[in-house]
Amino acid sequence: MVFVRKDGEVRVVFVGPWTTAGVAHYTEGAEMLWIKFKLGTFMPHLPAGRFLDTETVLPGASSRSFWLKGSAWELPNHENAETFVDRLVHNGVLVRDPLVDTVLRGQLQGLSPRAVRHRFLRATGLSQSRIRQIERAQQAATLLQRGNPISDAVHEVGYFDQPHLTRSLKQWIGLTPAQILRSSAPG
Repeated sequence: MVFVRKDGEVRVVFVGPWTTAGVAHYTEGAEMLWIKFKLGTFMPHLPAGRFLDTETVLPGASSRSFWLKGSAWELPNHENAETFVDRLVHNGVLVRDPLVDTVLRGQLQGLSPRAVRHRFLRATGLSQSRIRQIERAQQAATLLQRGNPISDAVHEVGYFDQPHLTRSLKQWIGLTPAQILRSSAPG
């Protein structure tokens, strides 16, 4: 969720899962609060799969609140964001499926593959393989940010070759390996 304040107006945006890297643009002087939920955390009344690659503006209730699941919610700020999230959980608006972590650790719990796939998609909006691709790209980007050579990132994270790494990073991170190395270099 993204809360944007500019010139006395507030905009609340529900951001669904993204299938590619993206860039957010906001006008100068906007104050933003991003609340990024842990993988597997979702709002059952807003199915993640229906919101792939979308941003949905939630309606305002007043100058200090917005509508979510039929109730007016006070706009959070940096000081009370955790309390806001706790209230969402307490009221059943926000839930977490622990199966997602279990699946990503490779520890399936006696459920059928179909049931696992259904719950995973319901909670994340993305397939297990897509999540693993994103995580692998993030691992490679972290290695490059630490100054590791591109060839080391290719082999350590398990890409076939450098072009494979480059395609993956461009899709999931939005930068090539060389761009990541340049942006991480001192000075």
